[in-house]
Amino acid sequence: MVLETIAFALFALITLACSLGVVLARDLFHASLLLGAALLSVAVHYVMLQAEFLAAMQILVYVGGVLILITFAVMLTRTDEPEVSSV
Repeated sequence: MVLETIAFALFALITLACSLGVVLARDLFHASLLLGAALLSVAVHYVMLQAEFLAAMQILVYVGGVLILITFAVMLTRTDEPEVSSV
């Protein structure tokens, strides 16, 4: 019982930290990676609640679908802007 509580607290902190990182990240690609980590830790919470089907759907739909779509959209629309030098 103590290990379950420790695991829950650990993954709750991971979820909160990654969610805060999504909001505060300046780079959109890093924000999408942090969103993936937050969604995976939510899937771990589902496993801890013995809801394996919900955990699988969380991974397949959100992490596998939405996150990959966001990542490809960021990668395909990113442009390299020339650096402006102050002379």
